[in-house]
Amino acid sequence: MRRHWQKKPLLIRQAIPGFAPLLERPELFALAQSAQVESRLIERQGEDWSLAQGPFERRQLPPLKQPAWTLLLQGVDLHHDAVHQLLQRFRFVPDARLDDLMISWASEGGGVGPHFDSYDVFLLQASGRRRWRIGRQKDLSLQPDKPLKILQHFEPEQEWVLEPGDMLYLPPQWAHDGVALDGGCMTYSVGFRVPQRGALAAELVQRLADECADERLYRDRNQAATATPAAVPEALVDFARDALKRLLRDKVGLRLALGEVLSEPKPSVCFSAPQQPWQPGAVTLDKCTRMLYDAEHVFVNGEAWCASGKDARLLHELADRRALSAEQVRRASAPVQEQLAEWQQAGWLHVQPVAKSTDQEG
Repeated sequence: MRRHWQKKPLLIRQAIPGFAPLLERPELFALAQSAQVESRLIERQGEDWSLAQGPFERRQLPPLKQPAWTLLLQGVDLHHDAVHQLLQRFRFVPDARLDDLMISWASEGGGVGPHFDSYDVFLLQASGRRRWRIGRQKDLSLQPDKPLKILQHFEPEQEWVLEPGDMLYLPPQWAHDGVALDGGCMTYSVGFRVPQRGALAAELVQRLADECADERLYRDRNQAATATPAAVPEALVDFARDALKRLLRDKVGLRLALGEVLSEPKPSVCFSAPQQPWQPGAVTLDKCTRMLYDAEHVFVNGEAWCASGKDARLLHELADRRALSAEQVRRASAPVQEQLAEWQQAGWLHVQPVAKSTDQEG
């Protein structure tokens, strides 16, 4: 983090020694059939590129031996336990920044063209080999009339071939081009959330305004008759400026709004109610649950709760570890147990089944 994060690339040979795909190709292609999984199909023929959005039936995908095509599946960590566990290895970066894990499957020659991302990315090779070329790109102009954002003048500076277990980290806006050297090439991409300042400000102001109880109306009792009726009154400009200032002076409200925004699940996420009623025991957060906290609040899936003292420490551990032991849950205060029960009934967390003991004859 000190030497490379958002500063310079890092190639890590055998970052995960002996790493193998967590999903076999048939499982991956089956996920592409689901409307709940964002998938894309990219094909290249010479200088021509095509892009199609999923879901895809198997017959809609090209033959395995056809060269230069790629299937991309976004957010696989939300749908597969082992992939979700792999993503946990990257929590040395705050959860508020961690986004998801994308898997790409490519035939020989497959790729998405030279491009750049606005976010950090870790590229972990899972199967086959992929040649990566990277460069600090100054000219960010894109090729016209292409369905993909492909750089018009890519200038690579370094080149490596990654094999299973190798991983490449790239800071934002480092241009890169990855081409599969084998059929059945799989790359796992860990990406990060990058809030855009204007969009974040708009979201926060909207939430603050929704919670604002100030119903003061604009008054202009000193307004004189005017010969320029289309001109916006300066007094109205001042009124609007004061309204924004009042919203932003609410520091507690701002922190609440930010925590709710950052913990909001993706629009495609849905939770399933459990079959069994709440019973205190070891709990784990659902793969899709986003849980954050600050000094005074806990945020879960876009909602906020006040927490302090022992209750806060316990909920902070749940957020950091994404699990609590049965003993921790049993010792929790009644309000915390009640909250855990509500989250369990919403499908936000799950109670681990108690292993049944078996008598053994001597």
